[in-house]
Amino acid sequence: MTDNKKISLKSCFAITAILIVLVMTVLDVTLVNVALPVMADAFGMTDSAIVWVVTIYQLLITMLLLPVSAYGDIHSYRRSFLVGVAVFTVSSVLCAFSSNFTMIVVSRGFQGVGAACVMGVNIALTRRIYPREILGRGIALNSMVIAIATAAGPTIAGAILSVASWHWLFLINLPFGIIAFIIGYRLLPENPKPAVRRKFDYISAVGNMVVFGSVFFAFGNFSRGGDRLLSVVLLVVGAVVAIFYVRRQRKAEVPMFPVDLFRLRLYSLSILTSVSSFIAQSLAMISLPFLFLGSLGFSEIETGFLMTPWPLVTMMVAPLSARFVEQHNPGRVAAAGMAVYSLGVISFLFLSADGVGLQDVVWRMAVCGLGFGMFQTPNNIVMVMATPFERSGSAGGMQSTARLIGQTLGATAVTLVFSTGGSVGGNVCTCLVCAAIFGVTAGVFSLSRRITAG
Repeated sequence: MTDNKKISLKSCFAITAILIVLVMTVLDVTLVNVALPVMADAFGMTDSAIVWVVTIYQLLITMLLLPVSAYGDIHSYRRSFLVGVAVFTVSSVLCAFSSNFTMIVVSRGFQGVGAACVMGVNIALTRRIYPREILGRGIALNSMVIAIATAAGPTIAGAILSVASWHWLFLINLPFGIIAFIIGYRLLPENPKPAVRRKFDYISAVGNMVVFGSVFFAFGNFSRGGDRLLSVVLLVVGAVVAIFYVRRQRKAEVPMFPVDLFRLRLYSLSILTSVSSFIAQSLAMISLPFLFLGSLGFSEIETGFLMTPWPLVTMMVAPLSARFVEQHNPGRVAAAGMAVYSLGVISFLFLSADGVGLQDVVWRMAVCGLGFGMFQTPNNIVMVMATPFERSGSAGGMQSTARLIGQTLGATAVTLVFSTGGSVGGNVCTCLVCAAIFGVTAGVFSLSRRITAG
C-alpha cells in the first residue's frame, strides 16, 4: 500500500480477479433465465422441469455459503476462491457440452458449488486488500459490478442467442475463468497464520446444508405452485434440524452460523436491515412487470426497457455513496436511501392507466434505483466493519445469505398476494405497499444504528 487512500497496482489486479468472477456468477443467473425456453426445446422438457436448471444453481449457493465462509476463516480465503473459480469454470464447460437434461442439471449444481466458494469469501478478500479507510470503495465497486452484470445480462443473452446456440452462454466463462484463476493464484493474499489452528466442523456444515436446503427449496417449490404437502414437510424437517443446529452453534467457540456475531447489536441490526431491504426490493421488482404489461399496456420490449433504469442508477450511485460515507454516518445515509426508495415505490400507486408515457415510469424507477444505491453500499460497509477482522469470511457469507433470504421471502410474498385471485392492478398495489412498508422498516433499523456506526 502506498498510503491509506490508495491501493497498489498489484492489489488492483487482485481485485480485478475477484470482480471478473463476480460478473461470471451473476451473469450466469440472468443469461440462463433468458435461455430457459430455448433449453426446454433443446432437451424436450416442460417449462416447470427446465426451471431446475436455475433452481439447482441457486439452491447449492444457499446451502454452501456459510460452510465455505467458515472454511475460509479457518484455512484460506484465497484457496476457497481458487477452488471456486476452477470448479465454476470446469462445470461451465460441462454445461456447454451437456447432451441431456440430467447432465445439465448436475453440471449446474457443480456451478453452484463453485459460485458459493467465490461468493462466500469475496468480501473477506476485499477487506484484506483494501485499507480500512477506503474499504467502502471496494464494497461499492463490488455492488456496482453486480448491478452492471444484472442490468446487462438480458441484453448479452439476447445478443449471444441471436448469433449462436445456448451452449455459448456457458463457454464464454472459459477464458475469463482461466484469466481470473491465474491472476488470483499469483496475487491474492493469504490469511495470516492463526495462533491456534481450529478444525472445520463437518457436522455443522451438514446441518447448515439441510436447514437452508430444505427451507429454501420449500419456499421455491411453494412459489412455483408445486406440491404444498412437500413444502410443508420440508419446512418441518428444516425447522427440526435447525433447533439442533443452532444449539450446536451456541456451544461452538467460533460458530459456522455466526450466533456470536449476532450478539453484536450493530451487526444484528445490519442483518435485519439487509433482509428487510431485499424483501422490499423483491416485492417491487417482481410485481412491477405485471403492472407495466397488465395494467399500463406496455409491450414486452418496453417493459424490459423500463426495468433498466433501476439497476443503472444503483450502479452509478453506489461508488458515490461509498465516498460520501467516508465522512458521514453510514447508518443515516442508508436510512435516507430507504426513505427515497419507499417514496419511489409509493409514487407508482399514483399512476393512471390513461395517458401514461415511458417517461412517467422511467423517473419513478430511477428514484427507486437512487434510493437503493444510497442504501446498499453504506449498509454493507456497516455490516462488514461491525465484525472482527478474523471473522470476515463468516460476515461476508452471512451478508450474502441475508440477501438470499430477503429475495426468497419477497418472491414468496408476491406469490401469496397473486394467489388471492384479485385483479392484476390490485395485486401489484398490495405488493408495492408492502414493499414500501419493508423499505421503511429497513430504514428504521438502519437509523437505530446511528450512534454505534458513526
